[in-house]
Amino acid sequence: MAVPIEIDVWQGEIAELEVDAIIVPANESLFMTNPLAQSVKRRAGETVEREAVAQSPVSPGSAAVTGAGNLAASHIIHVVAVGHELKQDRAVLASALNTAFDMSAHLGLPRVAMAPIGVERGVFSADEAAGVLAEVLVGRELRGEALPTSLVIVVSGPEQATAFRAASEALQAASR
Repeated sequence: MAVPIEIDVWQGEIAELEVDAIIVPANESLFMTNPLAQSVKRRAGETVEREAVAQSPVSPGSAAVTGAGNLAASHIIHVVAVGHELKQDRAVLASALNTAFDMSAHLGLPRVAMAPIGVERGVFSADEAAGVLAEVLVGRELRGEALPTSLVIVVSGPEQATAFRAASEALQAASR
């Protein structure tokens, strides 16, 4: 199944990218406490976390959107894919990803960067998270739901890079 978007896997700092939105993992309280979110908050400014927390609590499988403060991006989508109980649930992860893509489409944000969602507390392996992301992208295409035109998956190391590149290559191979 062809997924008509450009997908890149990049190792680096998500907050540096000049995209329309960044998607970051979050907890139900939306405090930006995981290392990736803390890095984004340092660059974006404290107002981003205050704006997020004002929307909490958020259930696993959903997301909240805020401005992006001092970042080049205009929005941050805070995705809750894993709840406090740290239970692996592929349906909740898929729901969180779909919610994030729905939000970006609703706001007209075609260029999106995202961190691997679900791996932040070791609940999903990089391979599992990449597989769910691929399923979500294919499912959205099959259902005619909006997709970003460009998706940069920002990984933190070689294991994540390998998993997400393999998933991206499989999507591209299926479209030939």
